[in-house]
Amino acid sequence: MATKRIKKSLISQKRALATFDTLCELYPNPKTELIYDGPFQLLIAVILSAQCTDAQVNKATPALFQNFPIPEALMNAPLAKVEKLVHSCGFYRAKAKAIIKTATDIVEKFNSNIPQTLEELTTLAGVGRKTASVVLNQAFDIPAIAVDTHVLRVSQRIGWAHTDTPEKVEMELRALLPEELWGAVNGTLILHGRKLCKARKPLCEQCPIQSDCHFYQIAHR
Repeated sequence: MATKRIKKSLISQKRALATFDTLCELYPNPKTELIYDGPFQLLIAVILSAQCTDAQVNKATPALFQNFPIPEALMNAPLAKVEKLVHSCGFYRAKAKAIIKTATDIVEKFNSNIPQTLEELTTLAGVGRKTASVVLNQAFDIPAIAVDTHVLRVSQRIGWAHTDTPEKVEMELRALLPEELWGAVNGTLILHGRKLCKARKPLCEQCPIQSDCHFYQIAHR
């Protein structure tokens, strides 16, 4: 079942929060499924997760971090060896170059510290708003909304967003939801998109927010 275009409508924060409360019961304390030790390893793992599953990244990163656990080690790593270690993550040549360059910038531009602002993080190779937001949330507990394909799809279907690009959807969610919930909302929508609100065959009959979902209402008229 493909995502149908949903008629634009306004939704109140009160209604959105009620929907969120229901999802929280289904997905309590959502966290990234990536395995890491510290902000640097999280950053590298998120870069590798582009167009790749977290489970696959978790298979590759133990050997990568065993060999290159800190920025200083990775920045001097042989490219061929890094490519071999991240090969299973897909787009391995581009990703290997990106994480070596990122490690180099962290050392040379940020004194080996992981930046803690969206603006600084997005100056690093391979780091866009989504990656930066995940790092801010998970590593530093700083409110941010990372819009991946799941967040975009679910937020559109339940009427929280009506635009079509990740950055615009991020701005809509920021305007709709209290800042202190951004991290939790982000993780909750990701899990809901993975487990029930799937792209092609959403499991609508199992979903506890049918009454709040524009997509469901349209599909079952």
